Amino acid sequence: AKKGCEQAIIDIFEKWELDVAVIGEVTATGNMELFWHGEKCAEVPVQPVSEQAPVLDRPTKKPAYLDGIENIKLDKEISNQVAFDDLFSDMEVVDKSWVYSQYDSMVQTNTIKGPGKLDGSSIRIKETGKALAMSADCNTRLCYINPELGAAAAVMESGRNVAMTGAVPKAITDCLNFGNPTNPEVMWQFAASCEGIKKACKELNTPVIGGNVSLYNETNGVGVFPTPSIAMVGVNEDANKVLPSCVQENGNILYILGETKSEFGASLYMKKMYGKVAGVHPEVNFEKELALWNTVIEANKQGLLKAAKDVNVGGIAISAAKMAVVGNIGIEISISLNDSKDIFSESLSRAIVEVRPENCEAFENVAKSFNIEYSRIGKVGGDKISINDIYKDLDKASYVYFNRFKQVIEQDL
Repeated sequence: AKKGCEQAIIDIFEKWELDVAVIGEVTATGNMELFWHGEKCAEVPVQPVSEQAPVLDRPTKKPAYLDGIENIKLDKEISNQVAFDDLFSDMEVVDKSWVYSQYDSMVQTNTIKGPGKLDGSSIRIKETGKALAMSADCNTRLCYINPELGAAAAVMESGRNVAMTGAVPKAITDCLNFGNPTNPEVMWQFAASCEGIKKACKELNTPVIGGNVSLYNETNGVGVFPTPSIAMVGVNEDANKVLPSCVQENGNILYILGETKSEFGASLYMKKMYGKVAGVHPEVNFEKELALWNTVIEANKQGLLKAAKDVNVGGIAISAAKMAVVGNIGIEISISLNDSKDIFSESLSRAIVEVRPENCEAFENVAKSFNIEYSRIGKVGGDKISINDIYKDLDKASYVYFNRFKQVIEQDL
């Protein structure tokens, strides 16, 4: 605090009924000096703590479980309809309003896009006309099979969610949750995850401005999956152009942005259909990720988009279905893939966008300018969810999506 402004600061704190007191002043001694009733009772040199703190170099060892983790085949005959029904009712997918509806999410009536609306949330800044967008994310299964790439993917995912609102991702904070760091394998996970975050933030121009670490998270000697949670914040220059992530209007055209490959490593499909967390991590390509962000942000600035939703857990099928049930409008999608089950692939750097027919040409020009793959995959309308060989009545899918979590949580209450 600037000297002489003490009372002004105290007045602000007291206005909001917060405790406040003047406790000291900055000196040039290089020491922290503590006084009790005028008598010095402690003196600690600051330099050793701030600049000369000891370095703890813990041993690391690549976890034994990673040996052969990439060697897995998806060779069962499973219909896409069966897989969809199983994935869409999973706790990772369904609506969590049972939790967040118990709290005020309006932030002094400034919330533009709140919880449950898919992808990033947004609040307006009344004084500037701008909006802040936020998202927190981490796919722990990806971090389990490859901590470095999984942590990088968490940065990409949180940034992607922010970009889907039309905001430019700016910076992250993190919460690094791991097991016992005295275990060399856990320490290896931690070190690898930090490297992944560093590389992603550098390439995506989203610096780490703060964070915290939570260690020793284990039960009976078994640590949690490495969980480097990433919270991203971004800025939208126009609070009136916050992009929704669910379908908006009958007759609009749906596009897929980005490349879909047969990438099922640590996917929800593998977990549900095969009971395993294994495989090869999906490709991490920062250039493609930035191209996706920039395409959506620029198209939104030009008023060409009605909605944008990133493709993540459960692939195109689950992301598109969520857009439909949250928007309460049906969809019809037909997409050509190398393998029919690729509708559940979890390739990174993808999104589904909704465009009015008259804006399609202009939108495609924007996509071309950023050199990103795109294709028309369907349209909005009706009362059904139709995605290749997957069919579901919208009302039945909505019932599962909006009620399943509550049913599971309350069954033991």
